[in-house]
Amino acid sequence: MARPNAADVRSLSDSDINEQIDGLRHELFQLRFQQATRQLANTHRFKEARIKLAQLMTVQSERQRSTAS
Repeated sequence: MARPNAADVRSLSDSDINEQIDGLRHELFQLRFQQATRQLANTHRFKEARIKLAQLMTVQSERQRSTAS
């Protein structure tokens, strides 16, 4: 999976960003659970999910700061 472009993330609506953040948090929980039970095969998925989550949360905080000002 290629890293998403920042422009692609910024083009999403607020509700789409929130849905993706919730989905990625759930996915990270599932990945941690699979790792704890020694069932995880794709360990690289941790890094991909964390990077995508960070990008989404950055755009979300940028939007919140711009509306607060």
